[in-house]
Amino acid sequence: MTNLLETERLIIRSWIPERDAEQAFVMYSDPKVTYFLGNGSPVTSIESQRQRLIENIERFHRRNNGTGSWAIVEKETTTIVGTILLKQLPDKDGLPTQDYEVGWHLRRASWGKGYATEAGQVMLNYGFSVLNLPLIYAVVKPENHASIRVTQRLGMKPIGRTNKYYGIELLLFQLDSPEKCRENKGSERQRIGENNS
Repeated sequence: MTNLLETERLIIRSWIPERDAEQAFVMYSDPKVTYFLGNGSPVTSIESQRQRLIENIERFHRRNNGTGSWAIVEKETTTIVGTILLKQLPDKDGLPTQDYEVGWHLRRASWGKGYATEAGQVMLNYGFSVLNLPLIYAVVKPENHASIRVTQRLGMKPIGRTNKYYGIELLLFQLDSPEKCRENKGSERQRIGENNS
C-alpha cells in the first residue's frame, strides 16, 4: 500500500482493488453520488467496481506522469471516505488534453465534513510542488453547489462555462501555482515602477 499524502485527518493512498472494491462500491453505487459524475450511471456490482479500479490504476500507470486517482482514507476509522484525483482533463472524445484537473468524489455519509477541501488542498500542493504544474483546473456540473463551494474554499477562480471537456457543459475553475502568482506580482510591481518613473 502506497501512501501518497497525509493531512491531519486523512491519508491519500493508492487504491488496492482486491481490498477496496467493496468500500468503493458503496460510494459509486449511490445514485446521489454518481449524479454529478460523468454520465451519472452508478456501478452495478462489486466485481465491476473492482475491475474499474484495476483499469484506472493501469491507465495512470501507462501515463506515468504522476497523475492518478487515489483513495481518501479517514485516519481515525480507516474507512475510505472518497476519491481524490489529479489528472489530465479529457476532451469531448475522451482523449487527454494538456490541461490538468483536481477532482473529488465523496461517499454520501462523508458529505459536509470538509474532507473534499482538505484532500483537495494537499492534492493542489502536490500538483504544484511535485508535478510543477503552472495551473490546475476543476470542472463542476452547474447544479453541484457543494463542489462549487469546495472550489471557493480552495481559492480557485471561476472562469465560466465550458464545453471543452467530457463532452458536456461544465463550470470551469482555475488556480495558478504559487510560483506563477509570484511571477505575476513581480511583473506587475515592475510595470507600476515603470509607470511611476
